[in-house]
Amino acid sequence: MLQEFKAFIARGNVLDLAVAVIIGAAFGAVVTSFTEDMVMPIIGLVSGGADFTSLFVVLGDIPADYTGSPTDYEALKKAGVPLFGYGKFVTAFINFVIIAFVIFLMVKAANKAMAKPAEAPAEPPGPTPSEALLAEIRDELRKGRG
Repeated sequence: MLQEFKAFIARGNVLDLAVAVIIGAAFGAVVTSFTEDMVMPIIGLVSGGADFTSLFVVLGDIPADYTGSPTDYEALKKAGVPLFGYGKFVTAFINFVIIAFVIFLMVKAANKAMAKPAEAPAEPPGPTPSEALLAEIRDELRKGRG
């Protein structure tokens, strides 16, 4: 069984998959930073300064001993207040759409780079010597009748 496991691990597909997962995780972190640090502030500016990550609805009572701001999502969450934090979901969804679009562009570029160039249709070959001879005989026979 150990030998089978070694053979399985040594196959290229498993190593390729491991590399893809590691690169994908790093790529996800880059895109998440791009979204949170560059895209979302622009969207927030266009939408009147809204910060999607802090959009939420309070679903329960705020404890009487709570001293923080009633608009601070993280503080309310730490205090155990039930919250419907849809802003984080909106940000995660935008991250997903951006990641999916970038991957689409990468796959499209890879497919284009790997595609074989379309060959121009070759001209049909001319008649073989025997076909040319038969055409001459046909033409001579037509002349003789006419």
